[in-house]
Amino acid sequence: MGGGERHLADLANALSARGHEVYAALPTSSPLREELSALPARNILTARLSNALDVGSALALSRLVREHEIEIVHAHLARDYPLAALATKRNRRTKLVLTRHVLFPLNCLHTVTLSHAARVIAVSSAVERTLLKQKIFPARRITTIPNGIDLRRLDAGLKASDRAAFRRELKIPHGGTLVGAVGEIKRQKGYEDLLRAAALVARRRADVHFIIAGADATRAGEHRAALESLAKEMNLTKRVHFTGWLDDVAPLLASLDLYVSASHTESFGLSIVEAMAAGLPVVATATEGAREIIEEGETGGLLVPVGDGEALSRAVLGLLEDARERARLGQLAREAAHARFSLERMVDETERVYLEMMNAER
Repeated sequence: MGGGERHLADLANALSARGHEVYAALPTSSPLREELSALPARNILTARLSNALDVGSALALSRLVREHEIEIVHAHLARDYPLAALATKRNRRTKLVLTRHVLFPLNCLHTVTLSHAARVIAVSSAVERTLLKQKIFPARRITTIPNGIDLRRLDAGLKASDRAAFRRELKIPHGGTLVGAVGEIKRQKGYEDLLRAAALVARRRADVHFIIAGADATRAGEHRAALESLAKEMNLTKRVHFTGWLDDVAPLLASLDLYVSASHTESFGLSIVEAMAAGLPVVATATEGAREIIEEGETGGLLVPVGDGEALSRAVLGLLEDARERARLGQLAREAAHARFSLERMVDETERVYLEMMNAER
């Protein structure tokens, strides 16, 4: 359940709650099935969806579209775009919408198969710029709709969370200060830089502990193993805690004093927005996505150069030693997240795209 999966689940549930008839086509093993709580079980269908050339799955999708008279097919992963394109091409009244969640360029297969896409939604201006640069789609078909989060669900989770209990579970000493990061354990997330920053912070502050929450998607868990080895080399074994994947981040966010994102690249930064919505001040590297979310010192966070562990440590230390500034930025962060990144706003804008296409057809 990464950011793209969370986006799809929240969008599908919200559209269903608004009275739209929503179907989901998922691989058999997808964790999304459990998350699509607002959809009737009969509307959740499974297909192999093994790769972009899975013609059998494309034909199955095509039958689904035809049998249920589906008007819009909305695809979210590049692997699935060509399958959705073939399914809609065989049902010419059906519109194809794509959401692009990442900055990586599309490939030549997409250039060939996606020419009839009615609209492409970019989750950030940075993603939109990448799409425009590739010139696969006319600019008029590309729309930026920033991600949104379910603020009510997060607030409910924060209220129900026991800050002290979560810290006891991780064996954080009473009175300790907790800095956290959330995200899949992979090189692009910059966790090596975070560990180097943690080592510098640890020399100055004996009370600070760091949390890294996320799953290692590699087969043998080699990324996490490398990070744990690096932490051991830096004498951080007792100061850095790896939680693995958390189904619910609210208890973690409720226990933190400061949130850090050390990513090398970020198309949006959903975890940053969740931390802001929890009222946490944020220190983030100045990735494409983070720059769209954080205005230095004004919307709840500080930006530092990508890959600069020393700058990261200075920013963290500065906020840890200034409780008043931490509180100020935390309040600004919460206000900005609620004003700009609600799920309702994201669904409104997506629904508007659907309706514009249908009205144009009529």
